[in-house]
Amino acid sequence: MEEGTSKLFSRMNKTKGATDKALNAILIVVLFIVMVSLGCTMEITKITTHLRKPKGVAIAVMAQYGVMPLTAFVLGKLFQLGTIESLAILICGCCPGGNLSNIFSLALKGDMNLSIVMTTCSTVLAIGLMPLLLYLYLGGLYEGDLEGKVPYKGIIVSLVLMLIPCAIGIILNEKKPEYTGFVIKTGMAVLLLSSVAIIVLSVINVGSSITATFSPALLGSSALMPFIGFLLGYVLSAVFKLNDRCRRTVCMETGCQNVQLCSTILKVTFAPEIIGPLYFFPLLYLMFQLGEGLLLILVFRIHDRITKPNGKYAHFSDSFVILGNGVHSCPVKP
Repeated sequence: MEEGTSKLFSRMNKTKGATDKALNAILIVVLFIVMVSLGCTMEITKITTHLRKPKGVAIAVMAQYGVMPLTAFVLGKLFQLGTIESLAILICGCCPGGNLSNIFSLALKGDMNLSIVMTTCSTVLAIGLMPLLLYLYLGGLYEGDLEGKVPYKGIIVSLVLMLIPCAIGIILNEKKPEYTGFVIKTGMAVLLLSSVAIIVLSVINVGSSITATFSPALLGSSALMPFIGFLLGYVLSAVFKLNDRCRRTVCMETGCQNVQLCSTILKVTFAPEIIGPLYFFPLLYLMFQLGEGLLLILVFRIHDRITKPNGKYAHFSDSFVILGNGVHSCPVKP
């Protein structure tokens, strides 16, 4: 049995090398284009407002680094995961928010200025909070220096890939607003088309091997973790009385993890023969958070269509209105 699993993992690993390169190349190009598009929906004055009054940012950070690590820890106990499985899901839970949350926030008509500020702050704070959380939650599970494996270079790269294209979009929105509609449409079209390629490559990467290599307990905890993050992020922001757009943004920021950082830690820390197929866990989590996020977007879209005429937010002074030439931030009087 062990020999069969070893051979299966060996074949998976060879396939993974080629598809990983293809996925990384596609993701970098798509991320740059999409983040420029998202930058076109942002305004400097509103970004500075969130920085001066960081209530939403503080709640998001509390949810990101309070809810997600605790959720991962509890799920590991409830599903009685093995040591390596518990390590994988806990490492994922301690990671900062990912760029997928920004894309989902736009689709949910959330506050894009808050979304980018939250993801930036979450990623910067990861430099100090990730080692601390890994030390606190993984004590007793792993005797090595896991907190010393935090990929600081990867964190900086994540910031660069997010902030530079966003800055380009913001400048474009300030200097040439007549082009922003086209840029946003192009970015969303690229995202839609590339999503198909990413899903296909992801399925090739793990598809037929998921049931053979992952236990039902790990599959269950991986499916529940992003859902709980989305749910508790929304509830927590509602408790602190953020408006609906900010609640949706915090919801997305909490449930979406930076799986690239998780993957890097697993690769740096463990040899393939020790962790085996769990090298694929970050991609498995990505597939679940992508599917659940899209389902959540569909639910909110249906809700908006039923409760708000023409999909417009009639009760918030700072909202996105979908127009023929793209998405624009504009005041809407009640």
